[in-house]
Amino acid sequence: MAIKEYLERRRASRSAHVIGLCRFSYPALGGFKTEHDTPEERAKFLYAPERLDERFRLFETFTLPSLRTQTDQDFIFLVVVGEDFPPERMEQLRRITADIEQVVIVPRAPGRHRDVMKEVIDEYRVPGSYSIQFRLDDDDAIGVGFVHKCRRILDQNFMLFEGSRHVAIDFTRGWNARPTAKGLQAERQKALYLGVAFAIAFRPDTDLCVMNFTHHEVWQHMPTITRTDPDMWIRGVNDHNDSGDRIGTKLRYLTPEEETKFEKAFGVTQEHVRSVYHDVTDGA
Repeated sequence: MAIKEYLERRRASRSAHVIGLCRFSYPALGGFKTEHDTPEERAKFLYAPERLDERFRLFETFTLPSLRTQTDQDFIFLVVVGEDFPPERMEQLRRITADIEQVVIVPRAPGRHRDVMKEVIDEYRVPGSYSIQFRLDDDDAIGVGFVHKCRRILDQNFMLFEGSRHVAIDFTRGWNARPTAKGLQAERQKALYLGVAFAIAFRPDTDLCVMNFTHHEVWQHMPTITRTDPDMWIRGVNDHNDSGDRIGTKLRYLTPEEETKFEKAFGVTQEHVRSVYHDVTDGA
C-alpha cells in the first residue's frame, strides 16, 4: 500500500489509526543485545542463510497468521528491512506477505535503530489523529482481537487519553512457544510490560512514537492500562532469541484442546506449523 493511499484512507476515518512495526533482520546501528563493530559485520550475521531460514519460518507460522486473523483489519504493519537485504530473500518476504494488505515492506539503509524506526513510523502517521503504535518481533504473535481491543480501550477511557500525551496499553497473559516438526510446544506465561501485545497511544499533538520508550520502563513515563485478557500473545522460543532471557524452560506439546485454542486465539494452526517445519530436525 502506497503512503499516499494509506493517508487518504485514514483521513476519511474518525477513529484512531493503528501502526505496527517489525524489524525484520534490519542491520541497525544498535538495537541488538549481540553487538558488531560495523554494519557490514551486522548484516553478515543477520543474513546468514541458516538464521534467515529460521526467521522466515517463525514469521510465517507465528507473526503472519496473527495479522491475517485480526478481527479489526484497519491497521498497517511496517516491516523494515535493510536496503541490502538479499534479493532472493526479499522476493520470499514479498511472496509470503502478498495476501496481507496491511503489510508494507520498508527498505532502509543502516542507521541508528531508534532514529530509523521513528522516521518510518512518522511517514505513516496521520496528522490530527490519535495514533496507537505497537512493535512486534518477527518471532512473536498477537491475539486476534489485539487491534480491536486497543481501539476500544482508547474509546472507553477517552478522558485519560485526552488528558495525557501518551498512554500505554499492556496485555499481560500469553504463551512462550516453540514450533517443531511435531507441532507446537508451549507454556503459559504472565508478564508486565513484556513488549508483546503492548501498545502506546499518542495524542495528536504529541511528536513521539513507540520507539522513544523502553517497554519494560514505560510505567515510569506515562499512565498505563494493564489487561489480563487470556491468550493475547505468543513469544517465540528459538535458537536466536536476542533478549538474553531464559525462556521456554517448561515447554510441552499442546493438548488437542489447546491446539484448537491457539487457532482461535492467534490464527496459528498445528497443520501449518508441521508443514513449515517438516524437514527441520529438532531435539525435542
